[in-house]
Amino acid sequence: MTNSLPDPQTAVHSVTVRPALRADLVAIAALIEPFVAQGRLLRRTIDELETLLAHVFVAEAAGRIVGCAAVEIYSPKLAELRSLAVEAAWQGQGVGKLLVQACVERARERNVLEVMTITSAEGFFKSCGFDFTLPGEKKALFVQTRHDAG
Repeated sequence: MTNSLPDPQTAVHSVTVRPALRADLVAIAALIEPFVAQGRLLRRTIDELETLLAHVFVAEAAGRIVGCAAVEIYSPKLAELRSLAVEAAWQGQGVGKLLVQACVERARERNVLEVMTITSAEGFFKSCGFDFTLPGEKKALFVQTRHDAG
């Protein structure tokens, strides 16, 4: 097994995006963990991931999971794209966009009006078609009611 970086010209062509399987949950949690340590994603337990399993996608290359994302459907009006993570060596190769497309398509299949995401990577999501949709000067504001470790 080599640790060489993917070739940017062929990387996306060698990646398959598919619905996650129960057998993938440990690998997904491990993929997310470095992003949790950096404060970029919230920790997801195996139980949380299993609850979302029907709406979790993985990017696989050479039989190995290199990315993941989930879409949580709250109502016919709103879904949230969450837990998008791509292994460092595969970032910038289009893998994240493939995962976002799979999540948005799942929401479309379920006839959800809007998919939102909470992110520090605004530019990336804008390049995937996301934009601010609240009218005028309105912004979504949040208050954290608990402080989970990690």
